[in-house]
Amino acid sequence: MSGKIGINYGREGEGLPSPYESIQIMKSMKVGQIKLNDSNPEILTLLSGTRIHVAVTVPNDDIVRIGSNETYAKQWVQNSFIPHYPNTLIRFVLVGNGVLNSGLDGDRTMLYDSLLPAMRGIKNSLNAHGIRNVKVTTTLAMDVLQTSFPPSNGTFRSGISGTMMPRMLKFLNGTKSVLFLDVYPYFAWSANPANIRLDFALLRGNLTQTDPGSGLVYTNLLDQMLDSVTFAIEKLGFRNIRLAISGTGWPTAGDIDQIGANIYNAATYNRNLIRKMTLKPLPGTPKSPGVIVPTFISSLYDESRKIGPETERHWGMLHANGTPVYEIDLTGSRNMSDYKPLPPADNNVPYKGKVWCEVAPWVNEVSLPSALSSVCSIDNQTCAALVPGGPCYEPVSVVWHASYAFSSYWAKYRSQGAICSFNGLARETTADPSKFSIIPIKDDNKTEHADFFTHLNLTQSIYT
Repeated sequence: MSGKIGINYGREGEGLPSPYESIQIMKSMKVGQIKLNDSNPEILTLLSGTRIHVAVTVPNDDIVRIGSNETYAKQWVQNSFIPHYPNTLIRFVLVGNGVLNSGLDGDRTMLYDSLLPAMRGIKNSLNAHGIRNVKVTTTLAMDVLQTSFPPSNGTFRSGISGTMMPRMLKFLNGTKSVLFLDVYPYFAWSANPANIRLDFALLRGNLTQTDPGSGLVYTNLLDQMLDSVTFAIEKLGFRNIRLAISGTGWPTAGDIDQIGANIYNAATYNRNLIRKMTLKPLPGTPKSPGVIVPTFISSLYDESRKIGPETERHWGMLHANGTPVYEIDLTGSRNMSDYKPLPPADNNVPYKGKVWCEVAPWVNEVSLPSALSSVCSIDNQTCAALVPGGPCYEPVSVVWHASYAFSSYWAKYRSQGAICSFNGLARETTADPSKFSIIPIKDDNKTEHADFFTHLNLTQSIYT
């Protein structure tokens, strides 16, 4: 397995460089491995003849069909793999992404049941073509664990520990494959900054923790997270299964109340990660010293079309136009002192002021009525103040009404995990939207403000 640093090449963004340009950029960055979220034929063709190792992904939507009959697995290999191999150095086939993530237990029985047959079918088809050096596996998130701290207490969730995981580990062990994991210390730290030191999460190496169960000494959170999975695997009777990091990194920006998402921390984390993963001899982890851990950093670009919290759109080492967000050397040969100073980290402590949710200024108003109707239909209180004659009915603007509805819903359900996004239509703000009677908005006619008094019938119909 390659010890060179890899990058996740996601393409969920507006105005990104073309695949050809992107591959030239990655070659100039000396990227050793690329992970794709699919098996895009154009990209795989463009990678032909390069020395870059590639991981391709079978999307979740294809798993049930492929797992239902080996004929479909053979078709996938024949159509998506064979035309590119071996000129394109495909080394991993990742069947699915996060299929076993928490919150899905019982909701995706067919997908669960199809995952391992799909993996077997693709592996059997590759073997039939005489291809035995390509690893077939899947990608899991850290929430497959029920317990992760200290690492020696690592155990899989009860819903999968006695069923799915033993069967999958048996397959990986029998095929000498590896288990891919999304491992993001940012999420663990930002969820518990009072008990996890930021330097420990940023891999600075200036702090230590001793696992009381194993006696192993840890200098960073990433190693703890990896070893917690290794301990969980061993508890199911498997001792030789290697791990790979399918995604790790740190966001450069986020919502107002998302702690620690800034350029300083992102550059620090990724630089320290690269230094750790390219050291010679390889350090591995305290539980698995000297072992190569193939590592893919998330991600190449900021991706503006990703849904979820604002951090989801800011993991890129490059802006959407291909320019660097910060300096980075993927070879690990550059001294830390050679980098230019970074902008200061200004949000490493929780924001304590008031935050509202409002329509984002870049949103086209034609997308708002359906979102407004959807939010207002959830319960009869979210938009009660917006009915004709209600205290917040005026100004009669679909933009104002949507901002009120988004903020009302978010305030009520935020503690249950709701986010201020609404499929990219909203953003967090420290300015109380109720203090503004006219809200700037982008529209097709490039008008400065949106005036919806002429659409009174439309706004009234949303609540009736």
